[in-house]
Amino acid sequence: MTVLTLGLNHHTAAVDLRGRFAFAVEQLSPALRQLHERLASPNGSAHAGNAHAAPPEVALLSTCNRTELYCAPGGLGASAGAVRHAAIEWLAHVGQVSQEELLRHTYLLEDGQAARHAFRVASGLDSMVLGEPQILGQMKQAVREADTAGTLGTTLHQLFQRGFAVAKEVRTSTEIGAHSISMAAAAVRLAGELFEDLGRTRVLFVGAGEMIELTATHFAARTPRAMAVANRTLERGEKLATHLGAQAIRLADLPDRLHEFDIVVSCTASTLPIIGLGAVERALKARKRRPMFMVDLAVPRDIEPEVARLGDVYLYTVDDLSALVQTASEKRQAAVAQAEAIIETGVQGFVSWLDQRTTVPLIQALHTQADAWRATEIARARKLLAKGEDVEAVLDALSRGLTQKMLHGALAELHSADTRHRPQVAASLSRLFLRGELTPARAGAGTGTSAAPRATPGQPERSRHADPADPEDLA
Repeated sequence: MTVLTLGLNHHTAAVDLRGRFAFAVEQLSPALRQLHERLASPNGSAHAGNAHAAPPEVALLSTCNRTELYCAPGGLGASAGAVRHAAIEWLAHVGQVSQEELLRHTYLLEDGQAARHAFRVASGLDSMVLGEPQILGQMKQAVREADTAGTLGTTLHQLFQRGFAVAKEVRTSTEIGAHSISMAAAAVRLAGELFEDLGRTRVLFVGAGEMIELTATHFAARTPRAMAVANRTLERGEKLATHLGAQAIRLADLPDRLHEFDIVVSCTASTLPIIGLGAVERALKARKRRPMFMVDLAVPRDIEPEVARLGDVYLYTVDDLSALVQTASEKRQAAVAQAEAIIETGVQGFVSWLDQRTTVPLIQALHTQADAWRATEIARARKLLAKGEDVEAVLDALSRGLTQKMLHGALAELHSADTRHRPQVAASLSRLFLRGELTPARAGAGTGTSAAPRATPGQPERSRHADPADPEDLA
C-alpha cells in the first residue's frame, strides 16, 4: 500500500456526525502538523526503527459534505499498517468517538481505489450535487494547506495533480455539470415553493464565505425586497453586502433583528450554533407567526436542530437539499459514463506510476554502487599515471576493472544457481547483458558451462572470473 484514504461523507454519515470532524481552513495546517508529528514520531510510528526513511505524507480535505485524510507511508521501510492505525486513532480522537464507531461511518481505501475516489471527488461525481465545481477549488485549497504545513510529498503531489488534470478533462469533455442543480439553486427553489413571490421577501445571509456568496447571487437574481449580510467580521460582511447591494449588520445584532427576515441562509465556520431556539421563538412572536424559511449550510450546524420543531419554521440542512438533486436523466447518465471512463484512464496512469516508484530505491542503489566502482577505478588509474605508466595500458586496466566489477555479481549468481534454476538465471543475464542476442542454450545455461566471455590473448585469466579474495573485485 502506497496511498491511503480515510474519510466520511454524506453517503456514510449524517450531518451532525460529520460536524464533529469538520475543520475550518485556518485549522487545517495545525491539524496536519499534529498528525504528521504523530506519524513520524519514533514511538510506535510508521518509521519506528528506521530513522533514515522518508517521512509520511498527509493531506486533509474538509467540506460540508466530507472530511477525508489522504496519507502516504513515505520512504522504503515505512509501515503502511502503522500509518493506517495512527490515522484512524487520530481521527477518532478528533471526533471524540471510539475507533469502532468511526469505522462504522468511514471508508478506508488504498492505492488504485484511493486514486479513483480522489479523482471522482475532484470531478464532482461524488458530490451531493452531481458535477458541482466548488469541490475542485476546495481540494486545491487542501493541497495548498498541506504544502504550507510541510506534509505534502511526491506521492500525494502526484495524486492530486493527476486528479486535477482528470477533473479538467471531465469538465471540458463531458456535460457532467450542465444538468446539475447547485446547492444554492436548490435553496432558491425550495424558498420559491414556500413564498409565491420572492420579490416581496427579505433575505438574511449569515456568513460571508464562498458558499454564502454563491447562494446570495442566486437569490439576488430573484430580486428580493431587501437583503442583508451578517458576519463576525464586519469589514468582510460589508464587502459582500456592497457587491450584492445589500445591508451589512453585526453578528451581535442578529438576535434583535432576526424577526425582520423571511428567509435566513447561514453558513459560517463556527463550531457552535449561532442561531438558537430561543432567538427564533422570539423572532416568530414578533412576526406574529408569519413563516420563516431557514437554510443551514454549515457543518457543524449554525442553527440549533430543535428549531425545526417550531410550527412556523421551515428549516433545511445540506442533507435535506439533496432531495432536489436530479440524478436520473439520460443525458446525465451518459455524461457520468464518459466521466468514469476518463477517470479510469487517470487511475491506471497513477497506479502505473506507483508501481514504477517501487524500483526507485533499487535504481538509486545501483547508481551509488556504479559510482563507487567508477571512483575506485579512477583512483587506481591516477596512481598508475602518477607512476609514469603508459596511458593506453592504464586505460585498458581501467576498462577491464570496471567490466570485472559489473560482471562479477551476475557470474556469481550463474555459477551458484542449481541445475533447476540455472536456465532462468541464464535467460535473465542474456536479456540484461546481451539484449537477447544469445539464447540461454547458446549461453551455456543447459550444459553448466560458464557464460563468461573468453579471455583475449594476453589477458589474465582472472579477468573472466573475479578473485573472491580481492576486496576490490567484490566491491
